[in-house]
Amino acid sequence: MRRKYFFTALAIVSGIAASAQFNKGDRMVGASLGSAIYNSGSSDISVDQIGDNKSVSNSYNLSISPSLGWFLSEKTAVGGSLNLNPNGNKVSYEQNGTTYQSDKSNSFNIGLGAFVRHYLGNSGKLLPFGQFGFNLGISSLKTDGFFYGGSGSSAYKISYEGDGSGGFFANASLQGGFTKMTGENAGLDFFIGYTYGYNKNVFDKTTLRDNGNDGTIDETLKNKTTTKFTNHGFFLGVGFQVFLRKKK
Repeated sequence: MRRKYFFTALAIVSGIAASAQFNKGDRMVGASLGSAIYNSGSSDISVDQIGDNKSVSNSYNLSISPSLGWFLSEKTAVGGSLNLNPNGNKVSYEQNGTTYQSDKSNSFNIGLGAFVRHYLGNSGKLLPFGQFGFNLGISSLKTDGFFYGGSGSSAYKISYEGDGSGGFFANASLQGGFTKMTGENAGLDFFIGYTYGYNKNVFDKTTLRDNGNDGTIDETLKNKTTTKFTNHGFFLGVGFQVFLRKKK
């Protein structure tokens, strides 16, 4: 009989521990991992008169957003976030086993954001929510690469390096998902969203040309480019939240 009461009490406590009820003044501390992507691929084309041509590409894109929020009511919270977004891409081209072109770029975005989250429920293990966020930040970009062309006495090599540190970005997002409570004060977020962004970059590029591939730089070209573009799309993400109760 005691064992039966023990398991009954344990089940009740577990049910309470895995649900949540928020109050005005509670805080939420967490982080989200959105669009964590790593891509790697290759293509191989063979032409009898030319030989084998192969390209290999690798890229990654990671978005991390630690956040802190406060509940204004039992269902609505507002807060701020720090946004970190490193990403990179590398593509190389080979012909008959020799690499004749390579292009690489790495960028890093850092910014601050604000959000409003509204839960559609205030108790239970699964808490649906909608969230609106807005972010502003700066970005940096570095590129380098080379290309071998021509043949014989007309052979040449072109190499380049680029550096952009005056970038600016802004984006807004709308997402929906749910928090799966794993305890009374902790939960996992699962969400899907739509984002629209604006980017501006100022980029300095130096291009070097070596005629004859003898190690001597014959031509140097420097230019500054300013790019502006908008982008939009959908994203998936996961995160976690720790809920800190207001002291009574």
